[in-house]
Amino acid sequence: MFVDLPLEELRNYRPEIAEPDDFDEFWATELHAARASGESIAAQFRLVESPLVAVDVYDVTFPGHGAAPIKGWLSIPRTGAPDAPLIVEYVGYNGGRGEPLDWLFWPGVGAMHFVMDSRGQGGGWRAADTADAGDTGAPSSNGFLTRGIASPKQHYFTRLMIDAARAIDALRAHPAALNRPIVTAGGSQGGGLAIAAAHLAGDVAACLPEVPFLAHIRRAVEVTDARPYAEIAEYCRVRPHETAQVFATLSYLDVANHAARISAPALFSVGLRDEITPPSTVFAAYHRYAGPKDIAVYPFNGHEGNGAHRHAQLDFLTEQALLAAE
Repeated sequence: MFVDLPLEELRNYRPEIAEPDDFDEFWATELHAARASGESIAAQFRLVESPLVAVDVYDVTFPGHGAAPIKGWLSIPRTGAPDAPLIVEYVGYNGGRGEPLDWLFWPGVGAMHFVMDSRGQGGGWRAADTADAGDTGAPSSNGFLTRGIASPKQHYFTRLMIDAARAIDALRAHPAALNRPIVTAGGSQGGGLAIAAAHLAGDVAACLPEVPFLAHIRRAVEVTDARPYAEIAEYCRVRPHETAQVFATLSYLDVANHAARISAPALFSVGLRDEITPPSTVFAAYHRYAGPKDIAVYPFNGHEGNGAHRHAQLDFLTEQALLAAE
């Protein structure tokens, strides 16, 4: 059983986290380049046949980082308020968009919902349909955390975070999304992407990061040997001369730095027995989050989070006047 800091210490845990001097310039440049390269490519929304009687499902393709085609599912409830939020959800590590039937919770409560495929992933627990066209093939450990580790411009998660922001760009152009507030959401890797996308895309109404990955990365590598963070330790073990550059690159991706630039309200979650995203790393991002915020703490849960957390999210969105009270 993994145990991090006591809850009393976590509530006051505000560590120094490395932040590059050109953090804002780097991300502004990457986002501008992605928007420019995809300017002439319209997102495609293809209605698909499904057994669902209350939801219309669209197979979506939009231009992501480098104008690469990125897939997703858009689900629009046939009933419900036209100003109910659009939930833009991102999936966990090595999973993909799966099937439309996997994503019925938010449409079931009347919200429009989009789930983004994760480029190059989907070989672990839920299938994906998007290739990673930007992979240079440079040496890396198994997994995705050290792909392109020599430079933030080449790193896998730079591409994925830009994809996450470009998904919001594409959805804002859909007629059904007009006048709908946008909420970013996801668990683990998806939670980290929800934070990054809220920062990069801007003008979101709320952020719902569950047990977010990629927060306070240096500490995570030092306190847990669980994967995926173990990928970084493995790489540094065989290439110790590159350690400084490894963590310099990762500082551009650390979602604690993205969190410090978001003003929308947020509801985080954390499991105090989580060895995959250690609680201290989640609290580090939570404390740096610049907007109004709350955190749901589950003392006896690990990385699986808590099955009742959806109810907490519903209550939170209702309190923010983004969903109508029952």
